[in-house]
Amino acid sequence: MRCLPVFVLLCIAASHVDLSSGLKILGIMPLHGRSHYYPFAALMQGLAEKGHQVTFITPFSPAAPIKNLDYVTLDKTGLPAGEMLSFDEISKIFGGNSVTDFSFKMLGVFIFKNASKTTCDDFLSSDVVQAFKKRKQHFDLVLTEAFHTDCWFPFAAEYQAPLVHFTASLPMPWYNDRFGQPSNPAYIPNMLTGFSMKMSFYERLQNMIIDQFHKFYFDYIQEPTNDEYASNFFGANKPDRHDIANNASLLLINTHYSLLGPRPFVPGLVEVGGIHVTKGPKPVPQNIEKWINESKDGVIYFSMGSMIKGHTFPEEKRKIFLKAFGRLKQRVLWKWENETMPDKPDNVMIQKWMPQYDILCHPNVKAFIAHGGLLGTTEAVHCGVPVVVMPQFGDQHTNARALEAGGGGVVLNFREADEEMVYNALKTVLDPEFNKKAKELSARFRDRPMSPMDTAIYWIEYVARHKGAHHMRTAAVGMPLYQYLLLDVFGFLAVCTLSILFIGIYVTKLFFRLVMSMFSKSDKKQKKLKKN
Repeated sequence: MRCLPVFVLLCIAASHVDLSSGLKILGIMPLHGRSHYYPFAALMQGLAEKGHQVTFITPFSPAAPIKNLDYVTLDKTGLPAGEMLSFDEISKIFGGNSVTDFSFKMLGVFIFKNASKTTCDDFLSSDVVQAFKKRKQHFDLVLTEAFHTDCWFPFAAEYQAPLVHFTASLPMPWYNDRFGQPSNPAYIPNMLTGFSMKMSFYERLQNMIIDQFHKFYFDYIQEPTNDEYASNFFGANKPDRHDIANNASLLLINTHYSLLGPRPFVPGLVEVGGIHVTKGPKPVPQNIEKWINESKDGVIYFSMGSMIKGHTFPEEKRKIFLKAFGRLKQRVLWKWENETMPDKPDNVMIQKWMPQYDILCHPNVKAFIAHGGLLGTTEAVHCGVPVVVMPQFGDQHTNARALEAGGGGVVLNFREADEEMVYNALKTVLDPEFNKKAKELSARFRDRPMSPMDTAIYWIEYVARHKGAHHMRTAAVGMPLYQYLLLDVFGFLAVCTLSILFIGIYVTKLFFRLVMSMFSKSDKKQKKLKKN
């Protein structure tokens, strides 16, 4: 009888064993941008540390081997991994007035078409990927980048495994229909418009037109071309791309409502914003630590992210910023890819590379000048540092507007900025009251029942445990548009209403005719009686 409690404890322990541990997971992230790679790589490493066997196909390579994580480094994917753009190139590619130009927002999806075509062709024709496919391996789950194309999704069908997506930004508009996700254009902005959630009539009109056009363009113009690449690689008998996309189990989103605003999410969409900053900051390099600590009034960190070459900063703007910095008490750390900077004042330190997250979390860093990329924005919010945001392209305008609305920063129009505007923006975010708002936003961002990494791993394992967890998909997935919008119901009610009105009018006319006929007959009788 003494053994019974031990037996009961063993049963209880067995009932709590995670049956999904030790999964074989394939991760696919073929994009060359580091802003996409960093959060995806963090998730891959988190899964490996949990004990899963992870294979990761990407253009990048790890700094050091990681247990349970096998990198398959691509030999070609369009641009070299981590390739950066100059300010001139950004202006040519994304336009000079992308904040306000309706036509650019409308047709900006063309950029995705060209990029997706190059990525699909290079990825699926890569010797590395073709050799990988011939290995005939088994995977329990396929985790893919969800961004501008579907051409690598058939890997899930190839291995007969559940398909899970991860996106480093807000979801592209075409993912809403695939998960039955409500996306009311009255208050949910398309990520490429740069609108806040509180839109004017004209902004709502633009938002609706742009959102619908982007979805139509993606489904009927862009992806049929990329589907040819997929058919050549996987074979003509592969499942239809719509069926594969609509069969996805989960979409992990690198956002959080405290930053980009609340919106309704179905169970299959889970926010894990900040997944790459789950671990605490490390000590900064000694030379930077010394520079920061010796500044009694604090430090401003300046970086234009991992995709923009900071040293290509337009000369006129560089002089404007340096003049503004000269009027401040704070020192400035500027990520600058060249060895030297002309006319650099003593309170500015330049360096080709800096550990951004570690610097932002340093207690003596008082402000951040940035371009509004979601990773840098997330790091600043996590660390509670106010930001002067100068968005350049893509979702950066939307991120900047959301950050400003949440009290975490101010938006500075880079193209119009002069010395006074730069100085005033910095004085605003350096004010103690503004710093307090940034700390409050940080507290809201970090206050969660589970860390972003634990949340992501839980739902990935949940999908595996429940064989795809298709019960999380709403009935809206695959529903015809006329049914989703209740057009048939409204049509039926309109017909019923019109029929009732028609019958009512017809009966009323008959009634009046009958009454008039009775009065007419009565008049005739009275006239006849009078004659008699």
